[in-house]
Amino acid sequence: MERFTTSQTVGEIVTLFPKAADLFKANRIDFCCGGNVSVKEAAEKRNLSADELLDAICNLYGQYAGKGVEQNWNEAGYTEIVNHIQATHHAFLREELPNLSPYVTKVMRVHGGNHPHLIEVHKLFNQLKTELLEHTEKEDTEQFPAIRAYENLPTAANLKAATAGLTDLETEHAAVGEILHRLREITNDYTLPEGACRTFQLVYQRLENFENDTFQHIHLENNILFKRLLEEAV
Repeated sequence: MERFTTSQTVGEIVTLFPKAADLFKANRIDFCCGGNVSVKEAAEKRNLSADELLDAICNLYGQYAGKGVEQNWNEAGYTEIVNHIQATHHAFLREELPNLSPYVTKVMRVHGGNHPHLIEVHKLFNQLKTELLEHTEKEDTEQFPAIRAYENLPTAANLKAATAGLTDLETEHAAVGEILHRLREITNDYTLPEGACRTFQLVYQRLENFENDTFQHIHLENNILFKRLLEEAV
């Protein structure tokens, strides 16, 4: 395993060592949509010491190195990655977004008077739901079949088709990332108010879980799947 450095990008480090995502997330460093910045730049934006952040990454790696619990997606084929994204992340959001929606609405209606930020939470959640469902439908019906076709028959024409929409998809990922960051900001990192009811607790917990899954989802697409395809197209 190569040594980590502050000049490596956040996305590269998470690709090499997926557990580092937990550390970046704890420090509110974007490893998916903002994964192309170096550790040094990311630390400076958060007023953190890059060297201390790197030490923490290396220490964490020391704890988990050799345990073999993480799938190395760099070594996986395109079809294997796409199948995993669809079975794991796309299936999760298609189930979770409609199921969580009525609870978000209920909390806004019951508690929005005392906690007006819940009105914006409701608006942002519905925007997120619409954009993500449209986005994944596009991937499942257009982009992912093209990627599978390229792996099965790696011609120049199939590579062009497999990469044609990737820039647009990355732009849509960035928009989703902005919504998730805004949700975290207005909920004060999903900090519950005193005396929050069980539905209020459920909404915050499931929104945060959804954020975790979406960050992993976008990282896998932007920093591994799309990156490899675009490098082949150069």
